[in-house]
Amino acid sequence: MNTKRHELVVLGGGPAGYVAAIRAAQLGIDVACIDENDQFGGTCLRVGCIPSKALLESSHLYHEAKHGMSSHGINVSDVKLDLQAMMKRKSQIVDTLTGGIDMLFKKKGVTGYRGRGKFRDVGTVSVEGKDNVQIEADQVLICSGSVPAKLRSVEEDGERIGNSTTALGFPDIPKRLVVIGGGYIGLELGSVWNRLGSEVITLEAMDRILPGIDGELANMAHRTFKKQGIDFRTSTFVESAKRKGDQCIVAIKDGDPIECDRVLLATGRTPATSDLGLESIGLETDARGFISVGEEFETSVESVYAIGDCIGGAMLAHKAMEEAIVCVERMSGIHSHINYDVIPAVVYTHPEIASVGKTEEELKEVGIEYVKGVCPFGANGRARTLGETEGKVKILADASNDRVLGVHIIGVRAGDLIAEAAAAMEFGASSEDIARTCHAHPTLSEAIHEAAMDVDNRAIHTA
Repeated sequence: MNTKRHELVVLGGGPAGYVAAIRAAQLGIDVACIDENDQFGGTCLRVGCIPSKALLESSHLYHEAKHGMSSHGINVSDVKLDLQAMMKRKSQIVDTLTGGIDMLFKKKGVTGYRGRGKFRDVGTVSVEGKDNVQIEADQVLICSGSVPAKLRSVEEDGERIGNSTTALGFPDIPKRLVVIGGGYIGLELGSVWNRLGSEVITLEAMDRILPGIDGELANMAHRTFKKQGIDFRTSTFVESAKRKGDQCIVAIKDGDPIECDRVLLATGRTPATSDLGLESIGLETDARGFISVGEEFETSVESVYAIGDCIGGAMLAHKAMEEAIVCVERMSGIHSHINYDVIPAVVYTHPEIASVGKTEEELKEVGIEYVKGVCPFGANGRARTLGETEGKVKILADASNDRVLGVHIIGVRAGDLIAEAAAAMEFGASSEDIARTCHAHPTLSEAIHEAAMDVDNRAIHTA
């Protein structure tokens, strides 16, 4: 096996890994990035964020063509679905973006290795796969990401019963799809197949969907998605899911079993820290498999660092990317900053749901008094012209100093609108700062402006 040497080796080519490698190269570090897949980009780019959003967009357009365009005076007849073409478009988007990472690596001077990277000792990583090489490094950054969580009672076969990756490539439209888990992954993929014609039944063990999201928005989402045809069954515990020929049987506690064509297990994600050779360097994980790190993202082993999903916190690509930049810059002696209180989260259903900062429940739990400002999208002119009046913007401001503590949006393009709120909060803005900022008319962003004015009971366009 050949031996190579680099100053920094990044284990994993997902959002944390490839961003860390590129930033390191920009700073003049001789860096290598190792990933066992044929394409760099990690779960998010290959089998997560990007392909799911491609299907969400395609399925939304299909649904609009069948049900939504007539209100605009556009009558479309004989609408047909070509599922294979839809899947082909999804794959082309993924191929383009993953190929872009290869191009960036080449341009920036990052050495890419394809294979399974494992520690042999603290300063040595072996790569086995397409590239078979041993790498000596001064520092190693673990960016191994996460994998879909499993349930022992759910017998996944990767075809009829599977995880989010399986649900991105169904060869046909299930007549009935059971989704186990009412979080954002289950809702997004459930929405895709619901729009394409599946009967979707979502089973959630908790008494509400979207745990962690502002309760008021979660309740609004529940009602909206129910109207769209998704059957929600909360406080429902799955005892087992088994395949029986071309059908699946889902057994639930205190209820009749459900027969369906396919099952999507969407109960979260777990860190992918097994089979990295951590034991060979004396690096232990906690009971759930997460790696513990300090303020500089250093592990308990000198010269070994970790970021992204494998260290816990919000399992979001943009959080991992921010950690990547901050970690590498700190390695280089640059004072860099990340604010975990201002990490936005988006659910790409229709309508979208976006949040940043504290929820009402969290503020009440710690006893912080707050003032709430609200603007329904029905009061926004641009939303009216789009025919997208469902939802609202909610701003939570500290009652003592007006500082914005949280912003929560359910409605059209909420994922894009939340960026303004995140920027405002990053710089410690008050609701008055947002209210005093002129917003273009007619735009959806005026809903944020109106909600900020409502904090002080100065809303103009709402009663």
